Amino acid sequence: MSSASWPPQLKEWVAKCLGQMTDSNRKEAQDELRQVIADAFAAHTLWTTDWNGVQLQSLLPKPTPTLKRKMNDNSTVNKKAKKSSSLKQVTAGTASLDLNDQALLNRRAERFQREHEIERQKSRSSFLKANSHNAHLFSNNSWTSSRSASPYGTPDAPEADPNVIDWDRFTIVGTSSETFKDYLRLTDEPKPETIRPYAVLQETLVQLKKRWREKCSYAWICNQLKSLRQDLTVQRIKNEFTVQVYEIHARMALESNDMVEYNQCQASLKALYELGIPGKVEEFTGYRILMLLHGRNRSELNLFVGQLTPRQKVDPAVRHALDVQRSLSMGNYHALFLLYLNAPNMGAYIMDHFISRERVKALIVMAKAYRTLSVSFIHTELAFDDVDSTIKFLEEHKAAYFTNPNSPTAEKNLECKSAATHLAQVYEERYRRVGIKGAI
Repeated sequence: MSSASWPPQLKEWVAKCLGQMTDSNRKEAQDELRQVIADAFAAHTLWTTDWNGVQLQSLLPKPTPTLKRKMNDNSTVNKKAKKSSSLKQVTAGTASLDLNDQALLNRRAERFQREHEIERQKSRSSFLKANSHNAHLFSNNSWTSSRSASPYGTPDAPEADPNVIDWDRFTIVGTSSETFKDYLRLTDEPKPETIRPYAVLQETLVQLKKRWREKCSYAWICNQLKSLRQDLTVQRIKNEFTVQVYEIHARMALESNDMVEYNQCQASLKALYELGIPGKVEEFTGYRILMLLHGRNRSELNLFVGQLTPRQKVDPAVRHALDVQRSLSMGNYHALFLLYLNAPNMGAYIMDHFISRERVKALIVMAKAYRTLSVSFIHTELAFDDVDSTIKFLEEHKAAYFTNPNSPTAEKNLECKSAATHLAQVYEERYRRVGIKGAI
């Protein structure tokens, strides 16, 4: 939990608390401060808590005990002597303070104050430059809760696109009327005359979808979609249209086997869904589970699945992905390949990236259980397109050992003992490690 993602009011409150701490209550107050912030982070209330109204109990003034005053000279003399001794001890303790620790706390308080001032200036600049012109893009309707809860939790703060040096400073409203524009990485302050406004960007997406249906080149479509996304980011437009752009680009990237661009879109969608912007959350939740299965990232997968709501788990896309996870964990390759043939949405495109690995694993298990296997059975059981693609797969994996090599293709039988040895070797060489292109 980075302090850079804290709301300005929280930073100001922390600086105030640090300034109120003394040597006698510093440890207790710091422990309570950490606990309060941790509880708010766990409850997802960092941005909704009125921090000005929060009071640390350890910083409240302690009641001073009252002593009965004895009206005799000896008691008065003893009290004065004790008071003098106490003052000397306090003075000695104060002199022994670690000045380095105190200086560190002072610098920390100053840093919180400075960050708060920077945040306030950024907010004011963004409002003057952008919000007065395109407030309709950031209306309350665009920021209402999602049609389905996001499985990603509550965000700290969305990260800016690296193509622009400082989005808060360079937020603009475009004036260009060009429907199509090539993507160029920004290295300087963007100019309004080169950026397309919201209405033009909507028309651009309509035309790009039309071109895609007409079988236009993916390379050109991808270039145009990246340019569209850049114009949205420069103008800080984050609404349902933004989500739609990233979702469409992600699907096109999957269909075109462009995993680099898909992973970038998935990362951006994760941040947008966390903001509560509606979209196809369940569909892309299913994709994310399948991608984690592809990467065999068990720890992150278990954490992610554990955050799913009951409503999300019954969605067809999410339920399919969870069934794939279950079949893999149980080694049930028969169920796995049935799920591969019946994957909803674009799930089969992601499964294509790890289905060969699972076919080899399944063949190793089958080869240990049988002496021979017909090629037609392997074709059906492992969900190959046809018998010829089955033979090609066996040849590519050095497992094309047949008891009747001169027979017609559909009648050939795999000699399991010889094939199993080479399949195990190929599996170690090709599939033991997983490389995810464009992984974020």
